[in-house]
Amino acid sequence: MNAFVLDANIVSFRLRGNEIVAANIRRALETGAQVLVAPLAYYEVKRGLIAAGADRQLNEFVRFCADCPVGKLDNDILDAAAEIYADLRKRGLAIGDADILIAAFCRKHKFTLVTNNRKHFASIANLPVRDWTLFDLEIS
Repeated sequence: MNAFVLDANIVSFRLRGNEIVAANIRRALETGAQVLVAPLAYYEVKRGLIAAGADRQLNEFVRFCADCPVGKLDNDILDAAAEIYADLRKRGLAIGDADILIAAFCRKHKFTLVTNNRKHFASIANLPVRDWTLFDLEIS
């Protein structure tokens, strides 16, 4: 079974009513794929909604997470994130800790990351990435 992990920007697109993203999530779920919210993406989205006082969107986000549950961090993922960080640093590259943790979560579980910001993750090897803001996507 395929599993897809949603980055914060994809969740935000969905909450703002982006029909392409909503259709791709629906299609993935209909094919039996697992669709998860990345653990750090959950934090990023929720903190933004709380800070903005966006109660309606916060309630919608909570409902959305019932269909697309939040992934869990554990020590193995934190160890994998430390390895990714060290590798990037040796190569003189830097991305944010949240993105490193999201990438580690996906790599550890062999999940595909769904993001609209491929550039942030391009330097991380063995990380399948898809952009569900586009029309013609393969779910398999």
